[in-house]
Amino acid sequence: MTGSVGKRRQGGYRVLPTPDPDTGKACYSSMRLLFITSNRIGDAVLSTGLLSHLIDRDPGIRVTIAAGPASAPLFEAVPGLERLIVLNKARFHGHWWRLWRAVGLRKWDVAVDLRRSAILNALRAEEKLRVPKPVQPIHRVDVLGSMVGRADNPPLPKMWWSPDHEERAAAKIGSGNGKILAIGPTANWQGKIWPADRFVSLIDALTGPSGPLPRAKVAVFGGPGERQQAMPVLQSVPEDRRIDLVGTVDLLTAAAAMSRMALYVGNDSGLMHMSAAVGTPTLGLFGPSQEALYAPRGPRAAFLRTPETMAELIGFSGYDRHTVGSLMGSLSTDQVIAGATDLLG
Repeated sequence: MTGSVGKRRQGGYRVLPTPDPDTGKACYSSMRLLFITSNRIGDAVLSTGLLSHLIDRDPGIRVTIAAGPASAPLFEAVPGLERLIVLNKARFHGHWWRLWRAVGLRKWDVAVDLRRSAILNALRAEEKLRVPKPVQPIHRVDVLGSMVGRADNPPLPKMWWSPDHEERAAAKIGSGNGKILAIGPTANWQGKIWPADRFVSLIDALTGPSGPLPRAKVAVFGGPGERQQAMPVLQSVPEDRRIDLVGTVDLLTAAAAMSRMALYVGNDSGLMHMSAAVGTPTLGLFGPSQEALYAPRGPRAAFLRTPETMAELIGFSGYDRHTVGSLMGSLSTDQVIAGATDLLG
């Protein structure tokens, strides 16, 4: 799961060598891949299955990735990474012009655009892949799989990180070999947040003396700026069993930490997708968002949702995403305890 250790410089940009499968020595392919992906962390994580497929298809291919500032750090340890371009949004679509100036003079073997921009039309590439616009609700991973003929068996999301990230994760988690419960109590808007007191009850049930993870440590995950959302859950965990990862680590250190968890339970968020991508048993909680499009995808991922559909939850008069409170109240603690216990089993 970790990224390549060896590094060298070429053309002013970082190049990560890919080991030759026969000799084990670093090798550099002449093939180049341009991969334009999402600004949102969750969508960017879901795109990594397609990226992994393209890298595996052409071993040693040199990779240039263009992503928004929020998601770009996810790709810092991608094998064969030659250049990571941060797409800061500009007025009048000026960011696309800046991107073309950075990549438009080179001929690409593969160019991928997951943002349906016009830039592919202005690029020279042997193979151009533009994400299609679904005509019906289809999971994002399935849509991306269809781009390479794998709609029925799409490549699953995958995360790469470096030994440095691994070391930082180990330092945060601390010593001991006990199992750790991971909780993701935050989200990018209030309506998607399962009430904090229910997360507290869930932790008590799972880590109590008769729970499936008795006396387990609890790692609480969240992003920068989400500390206030997470505080009720953080403060409920005894200090000797609490691991505070709310805005305290970068994305790839968080991914490395997630890979050490026994179970992750959290709201629909980018962190939930990261946990599923690293292979940790992951239970995503859904209400006013569409699990048909964004359920966690991974080897051990599952979801629960409110009895009401998204349309039913947000369809009331006066609904305002910016002022509404949690819309997850009808998802009971008992349901989540049962779902988490099943996933552990």
